[in-house]
Amino acid sequence: MVCELDYSKERRWEGDYLKEKCIEVGVEEEYNLYQIRLRLYYLGVFLFLHWLVALLHSGFLLVTCEHKDLIYMDVLCYLVACLLITALMSINLRKELAKRRIWIMYVTSVIAVLILVAVDLLINVYHYHKNDWITGSFYDTYVILTIFMFLPIPNILAPLALGIVVSSIYILYYFYYVASKYRYEISNVTHVSPMIADISHQFCLNLLGVFFRVMREILVRSSFLDRHQFVMEDIWLRNARAQEKVFLHSILPQQISQPIQDDIRNRIALGEKHRNVQIFSIGERIMSIQNHPDVTILYADIVNYTHLTTTLSVKTLVTLLHNLYARFDKAASHFTVQRIKFLGDCYYCVAGLITPNPDHAKCCVEMGLCMIQQIREVRDSQKVDINIRVGVHSGGLFAGVLGATKLQYDIWGSDVVIANRLEATGVPGHIHISERTLQLMLDHTYTILSGTEAAINDLYLKKHGIFTYLIPPTETSEQMSFSFSSDDLESMSISRSMSLKSVSLRSELNDSRISQELRNEFQKMPVGPLSLKDRIKHFFNWEDHKEAKKSDNENQALLRFFFLDFKDPRLEYNYIRQPDYMLKYSILLAWCMSLSLITIELVFSQKAHENGYYIGSAVILSLSILLIITWYKKICYWRNSEEGHKYSAVSCLLFRIAENIQRSLIKRVCIYMFTIIVYFLIIFIMLMECDLQEFEVMHIESKLYLYEMDSQLCFQPWVLTNMLCLIIGMSLIFTRIPFTMKVGVTIFEVIVYMVLVFFQFEYIVHHSLTTNPFFLAEYAHAILILISFLSLYLMERQTEFNNKINFKWRVELKRKQREARLADQSISILLHNILPTHVVDIYLTSLARHELYYESYDMVAVMFATLKNFELDLPSLRVLNEIISEFDRLLSFYKDDYSVEKIKIVGCTYMAACGLDLRLSSTTSERQSRHESIVQEVLRARRSINSFHRHSRQLKKRNEDIVFVITAFALDLMRTLWMCNAHYKSIPSEREMFSADLRIGISSGEVMAGVVGASQVHYDIWGNAVNMASRMDSTGVTGLIQVTDETADILRKCGIKCNYRGMTFVKGRGILPTFFVGIDENFNFQYFTESWTTGHSSKSSYSSSNELSFAE
Repeated sequence: MVCELDYSKERRWEGDYLKEKCIEVGVEEEYNLYQIRLRLYYLGVFLFLHWLVALLHSGFLLVTCEHKDLIYMDVLCYLVACLLITALMSINLRKELAKRRIWIMYVTSVIAVLILVAVDLLINVYHYHKNDWITGSFYDTYVILTIFMFLPIPNILAPLALGIVVSSIYILYYFYYVASKYRYEISNVTHVSPMIADISHQFCLNLLGVFFRVMREILVRSSFLDRHQFVMEDIWLRNARAQEKVFLHSILPQQISQPIQDDIRNRIALGEKHRNVQIFSIGERIMSIQNHPDVTILYADIVNYTHLTTTLSVKTLVTLLHNLYARFDKAASHFTVQRIKFLGDCYYCVAGLITPNPDHAKCCVEMGLCMIQQIREVRDSQKVDINIRVGVHSGGLFAGVLGATKLQYDIWGSDVVIANRLEATGVPGHIHISERTLQLMLDHTYTILSGTEAAINDLYLKKHGIFTYLIPPTETSEQMSFSFSSDDLESMSISRSMSLKSVSLRSELNDSRISQELRNEFQKMPVGPLSLKDRIKHFFNWEDHKEAKKSDNENQALLRFFFLDFKDPRLEYNYIRQPDYMLKYSILLAWCMSLSLITIELVFSQKAHENGYYIGSAVILSLSILLIITWYKKICYWRNSEEGHKYSAVSCLLFRIAENIQRSLIKRVCIYMFTIIVYFLIIFIMLMECDLQEFEVMHIESKLYLYEMDSQLCFQPWVLTNMLCLIIGMSLIFTRIPFTMKVGVTIFEVIVYMVLVFFQFEYIVHHSLTTNPFFLAEYAHAILILISFLSLYLMERQTEFNNKINFKWRVELKRKQREARLADQSISILLHNILPTHVVDIYLTSLARHELYYESYDMVAVMFATLKNFELDLPSLRVLNEIISEFDRLLSFYKDDYSVEKIKIVGCTYMAACGLDLRLSSTTSERQSRHESIVQEVLRARRSINSFHRHSRQLKKRNEDIVFVITAFALDLMRTLWMCNAHYKSIPSEREMFSADLRIGISSGEVMAGVVGASQVHYDIWGNAVNMASRMDSTGVTGLIQVTDETADILRKCGIKCNYRGMTFVKGRGILPTFFVGIDENFNFQYFTESWTTGHSSKSSYSSSNELSFAE
């Protein structure tokens, strides 16, 4: 078995990689500033700790020493040193000075260390020469820990060099002490042993400090990069949510947008949890419709629009419509009128819809006058023959959205139809208003003319008793004249993107703004847990309400004080179960520490040498195996960092073992406890070799008979204390072990040590070297252990705090990423509710270039399907919503596989088209669909077209099969409606109300498409095929599909019968032949059975018919 090395996760926890990433993302400078803040925080902890140490030590001296006159000098020196160090290091607390003069941190730190060392050693020298007292150093361990953990010395080399210098000074002092005590007789190996122990102790202290510095650097950089990513995600998420809101409000008014937005998010979330499960069934869909009893509706229709769509180029037409509708949108915004939508040449809007407005009638009239003025300006500037009819009526309506896809805001009601009829029966260049609207304008100054003859004769207006009036345009009216430029377009258009992470930040948030927000966030990053002073302030509600304090308090609200465990058990559980990719460094330190401890134990051991060697060898061997396992992957990465290198089965096994240990908390805890137990085993071996009674006798005799007793008779208490300091350090610094457990183990170690010092081996410790004259040695040992524990606890507490906050940020980051993904999907849905799928990316590119999006197609099949027999009341709208939703569900089967696109819904009319996606339309019949029946019918139509062209030898036109696809979709709509009929008629309460029928018109040919509008962009299609499909619908017959002559010709090529209806009057085109698609009583196509030549020749038979039908 062979495998490849995956070192990516471990690589993210290495210092050089993290530094490269900081430089790569451009936050190295901010990281250095944050490091300065951290150093200043550590400095504050050091000053607090040092005063505590000095006062504790001085207090014990004053309380416990019998001859206080000998220790006054010591206390004075300690307190003066504290004052000097505090005054000296306080210079660094000035942040601006620390930023500009980094060298000050080096100089002050070195001077502070020298003061500590000088006070510690000179006091010993003073007592030796003045009082003939030989005393030991007190600050050696404390100074080394302080250099690496507290002092504001940047990098790692400087504190390492300083640590080596200090260790060398203490070792030299020890040589001086040994030479003084033993009269320069240091050739005896028993006298060299303490020096070896001291050198090992100093080496391990520096190693411990280096490990701490390296781990802290890695953790802080990792936290900083996580914070950077967290902030960037937060910035992007806010931007995405803002875009989502803008997108939503661009298609839906704000008062109903939130339920729709929540519905979209819920559907996405449910879809992720319950894949391939239908979330909503018929009768269970959300319907967002509201009743508005007092509004004014404006309908406007561009006169001569049909001629424009057949004579202008696509670019000219889209530019003209966009310019015109953008002007209308700008005017609607000014007059507080809500634009609903535009339907080719029709633009309609409502005043008083979003917020109640008592002047809604006047607002609509002013809007209409402004539109007339805009039409004049466009007509004069672009030299086109256009005009506008405007109809305005006041009353009530229902407003909302219908269906499941392409959610478009629309209005329904009899007053809406009245406004539409007012527009249709109006006069170009005038506003045609109802009597109700005129009554609402009490203080108007308009010229009022009588209504039109067409309005008087209109059956719908006559049925509702509507009296009408005309308002001609006047130059003295209050309407605005807008100058519309590309700048206006840019300011009012919406910048959208499917990939917001790469586009929205670049397009909407400039780099300087992001950098400033990042700097602000980095400045608020916490540098450590709250101090005791902050805790007291928090308890008495004295908090400073600054932003940084607020951030600290929020972080502290998550954690408990002493053990810094999360108050939320789930967070704590997930935190401690994180993998440890820095385990190899902890194992390396543990291995070095065990080597040093075993060396010390063997040096001081006189009895049981053989057992000591065996145990030491077993310990070194076991830890060496762990060292090889954890470092093998790193060594392989060093040797072969390139990808694709194959490793043997043994290497793969070692990789898996190491990864398993890294991921398993239980295994890591076992390794941790094994290491601590091994260390104590080494100490216990030393303790067991000591015969306490023999030591007491020999010590008493040495005093009585004035001879030097054997120093190797029992363990050296200071060696034992130094060993325990190292074990405490290892216990607390071991990575990714629960902090509560580490503190608990360390406290247990301290308690065991105190029992040994004050009870079990009190006599030996009491007669060991002390640090001050007449100061009990056991107190000196205990204080040193407590100081070491407190120093290491405070720094590891700081590390744990950073780890916990970093973990919380990662949790928040994942949450934000989930929300961002949800927002991204929501925006994607909203985008596809505005634009067809294939248009989105092209439109965004055009928008980024400040260009209009438009396209021209040679062959597109267009369908209009109108539901008849619907009363526009709330119960009927509920049923309509269910039917439209079923139509949308059916569309999903055609949309992806056959590029059928829903264009819009107008009232009860469903508009769709096929062939708008040039990438898909040429292969519609070759794609694999999810429904075999659709596949078979399309393939049959394709074969029929090919067979026809082979027999007739005519040149095949491109994409003729899309006509069959849209017709098949229309037939499926009829089948779906039949099923809905059956469903509702089976419900007694719905039986009487529901009696819908479907009328469908289809046409095909050249089509133009584009995106127009400013505040609310709108995708639409124009052209003769669109106009004819609409006329085929409006002049059609319920239960049938009416098509044009050209469309019927293509369907016959597909083998489908098309029954000649007769000569039909079509508005704008005159009298034309039309056909009904052959459909049997089971809603199946009627196919030809004859040969193609015979079948196609039957086309000419329609000329014998004299049937003529007329439409409005």
